[in-house]
Amino acid sequence: MRRAAGLVVVLALALSGCGLGAGSKPSGTTLTITQDFGAKPVRQIEAPKVAGDETVMRLLQRNAKVTTRYGGGFVQSIDGLAGGSGGGHQVDWFYYVNGVEASRGAASTTLRAGDRVWWDRHDWSGAMGVPAVVGSFPEPFLHGVNGRRLPVRVECVTPGSDPCKQVANRLASYDVPVATGGLLTSSLDKTLRLLVGPWSALRNDRTLDGLERGPKASGVYARLASSGHTITTLDANGHAVRTLGAGTGLVAATATEDNPPVWVVTGTDAAGVASAVRAFEEGTLDGHFALAVSNDLPIPLPAPG
Repeated sequence: MRRAAGLVVVLALALSGCGLGAGSKPSGTTLTITQDFGAKPVRQIEAPKVAGDETVMRLLQRNAKVTTRYGGGFVQSIDGLAGGSGGGHQVDWFYYVNGVEASRGAASTTLRAGDRVWWDRHDWSGAMGVPAVVGSFPEPFLHGVNGRRLPVRVECVTPGSDPCKQVANRLASYDVPVATGGLLTSSLDKTLRLLVGPWSALRNDRTLDGLERGPKASGVYARLASSGHTITTLDANGHAVRTLGAGTGLVAATATEDNPPVWVVTGTDAAGVASAVRAFEEGTLDGHFALAVSNDLPIPLPAPG
């Protein structure tokens, strides 16, 4: 769903196949259904109905009313909420597993124990795809990506600093093994990276280039200034809402191509980083695609217009 041509193909595959089988039921799964980038809850099911050898699509069908079009290959509506065009904007259903945007149809995605599945209906005019979101924390650190738990590395501008320790300790509180160190000069394959520090120091990491170019490049509805001194929040159309300065933090995730997501806990300065670190917890991040923080006040992203 990260390319215009791929969007229809992925959604068209969403309801093909059954996913039934005699395997053991995946335990500990959750199902979240929302609208408008998580802003409007539809359903939150902590213990959804599941069956053996389940797929993400069958999970949805067991627990919600789903209609289709194009011969059953396209998700038209969930619980009466339909995709389509309106007001000059295209709205569709997208899904995420453990905070990672789907790369294939839901009928082809196996449901695994502990998976957090999130369907959201939103306007994609501001960004064709959102490769990763923070609102399923502590995923993907706990159960991983595509059924594989990945090594986690916390990279800090100042290793051993309080922000670095606090982020690592928060992950450890969820029994996530963590390696910590300084910023890497080259990327790591098949590793979940979480970068901590002011944006002026993190911006040279090539995997984060898109954060200075807005949601079409990064999937994050904010634009960080190259100076590192300001963060501009953006609405669902990618339009600027407010430019925030000193003391502003950001917790966000992005990804390049098919690589694992990279998370940032960053800010305009030390105070902003500290605010972002305080927001780096399940209760604050829950249900948000990304989160800016101004004077410890959370601002969901995209920002309200």
